[in-house]
Amino acid sequence: MPLSTLLKRLRSGSRKNATYTAFREVGRVIGTVQLLRYLSDAPLRRRVTAATNKVEAFNGFAQWLGFGNRGVNADNDPVEQEKAMKFNALLTNAVVFHNALDIAEVVRQLLEEGWEIGPEDLAHVSPYLTEHINRFGEYSTHELGLQPEAYDPKLDVGFTPLREQDLVAAGFGTAA
Repeated sequence: MPLSTLLKRLRSGSRKNATYTAFREVGRVIGTVQLLRYLSDAPLRRRVTAATNKVEAFNGFAQWLGFGNRGVNADNDPVEQEKAMKFNALLTNAVVFHNALDIAEVVRQLLEEGWEIGPEDLAHVSPYLTEHINRFGEYSTHELGLQPEAYDPKLDVGFTPLREQDLVAAGFGTAA
């Protein structure tokens, strides 16, 4: 069967089409296998939960930053809606980046003072901090002419042991 014919049959979505029905059933089997794997694999559930929590934390942070009109986009123009969403994403990413720079600077200062900071410690630090943000406060522009210090991306903390632990937990660090 030519590929174009197969695609036409799949696009039709007809329940009478045997190809469509077969692929639908294969999809259901794959979904069932993944669900059974999820239910039987505790480390997988922990990784999925951790990833879900990170996404939810980001979404909550983005919603907190986009406080105007209680997060409701009342404009019916799709272009304006897209602009508002992209602006919120840009603002959120800028604040996360700024928070990450501040966190890195604090870690550098602690390391200079002799503190031992490992990757396990940093794994619990979130860049979704809001306490220092004054959304409704005074905004001065006198600092606009100041040049920021050069960004130093190097942070002297070894993440290799933490990555190896994740790989072993995921089943990649063991020999077959």
